[in-house]
Amino acid sequence: MLRLLNLELQKLLLNRTSKILIFVSFILPFFVILLSSLKINVFGFFTLELGELGIFNFPIIWHLTTFFASYFKLFFAIVVVSMIGNEYSNKTIKQNLIDGLSKKEFILSKFYTITFFSLLSTILISLISFFIGLYYSSYTEASIIFRETEFLLAYFVKLIGFFSLCLFFGMLVKRSAFALAFLFILYIFEWILYGLMAWKLDINLAEKVHNFFPLQSMYKLIDQPFQRIAMTKFPNKENLAYDYGTHGYEIIIVLSWTALFVFLSYRLLKKRDL
Repeated sequence: MLRLLNLELQKLLLNRTSKILIFVSFILPFFVILLSSLKINVFGFFTLELGELGIFNFPIIWHLTTFFASYFKLFFAIVVVSMIGNEYSNKTIKQNLIDGLSKKEFILSKFYTITFFSLLSTILISLISFFIGLYYSSYTEASIIFRETEFLLAYFVKLIGFFSLCLFFGMLVKRSAFALAFLFILYIFEWILYGLMAWKLDINLAEKVHNFFPLQSMYKLIDQPFQRIAMTKFPNKENLAYDYGTHGYEIIIVLSWTALFVFLSYRLLKKRDL
């Protein structure tokens, strides 16, 4: 595993564009710190400081930071599809196979890289969240601080699932731009199917089926936290209540899609004439 990971990291770090995108993808989570210190002057009447509103209290901060940080994954998604596109355009994929790397090892090297960067990103966002929470949170009990850290697991699984999808599209079309376009097409396609099901069938059934779709299942791992924040400010508003938790079956769905995307990537490579 380490050999394959080291091989892939060398390729990425020798590519200037990949280095820049990796650097940006790891720098962007620090904008959460800027968000926590943001002060908004409301027409000169008063100053609104986000950090003082309680939204960075434990345990809600785990939910808030992982939700926002998950949108930064698009930058590393470009790296994933680029490393596949570069393999074909530079003919390095053929050279690797000639040098003794099996097709299975080639796909595994990509997956190990995806897992490695997903783990690094999860560790980074967990440290950022922890220190912001220590600074702003009014709760210091360990039982409260480490409650809901399952959002970190959900964040990790979400990254692996999304990057595995990017890997599959990269293998499918061999071009970075087209692979990213396929992500957008899949997103539109999922919502069109949902709309048709909601129109023809029961809307609740349509929503349940929609949650099994690739991109939607990844989104559902970490639901939006805004309604939850509103619930803390207006606890008597029962209409604001919703299920924002991360569930085991949601993780299983995304891991199943991940395994399928990696397998399909391998099958494409195995059948393709290089």
